[in-house]
Amino acid sequence: MKTKSLIFSLLTIMFMMGLLSCATIPKGAVAVQPFEKEKYLGKWFEIARMDFKFEKNLNNTTATYSVNDNGTIKVDNRGYNTKKEEWVQATGKAKFVENENVAKLKVSFFGPFYSGYNVIAIDKGYQYALVAGKSLKYLWILSREKEIPADTKEKYLKIAEDIGYETSDLLWVEHDKIK
Repeated sequence: MKTKSLIFSLLTIMFMMGLLSCATIPKGAVAVQPFEKEKYLGKWFEIARMDFKFEKNLNNTTATYSVNDNGTIKVDNRGYNTKKEEWVQATGKAKFVENENVAKLKVSFFGPFYSGYNVIAIDKGYQYALVAGKSLKYLWILSREKEIPADTKEKYLKIAEDIGYETSDLLWVEHDKIK
């Protein structure tokens, strides 16, 4: 009986910490639908982000998406660490949570642990994207180019603010080392 009680307690703590949470998208956010995976693949420049420990001190950040042999999406993130003065790279994988028609994914860079990756806005040409993580702590504005048009920027900031993001906390990424 003690073992069952201990397991239940551990599961409860993990759930409360969000480790077992099924939530992959913030309340009020809606993943793009219909979504065209093939159009989304390729290289994206990170224009802005909510900074967090895995991207701390990074600039010139990009993400390149391709399809793995098993059908998952390969995620290749790269950036320049301004403190260490070196390029760093992290490779992970992403899977669709529902189906490939809904831009609601989960991504993993560390073994069996996944986190939400949700495209919540994208233009018709798949040149600019607004991506939400699993909570209001994670947000990215992406572009196929190193810059984003002012009207698109304002539109995406408004969407994020309406969901509850504090957009004044966004870190605006420099792309001065990428040719």
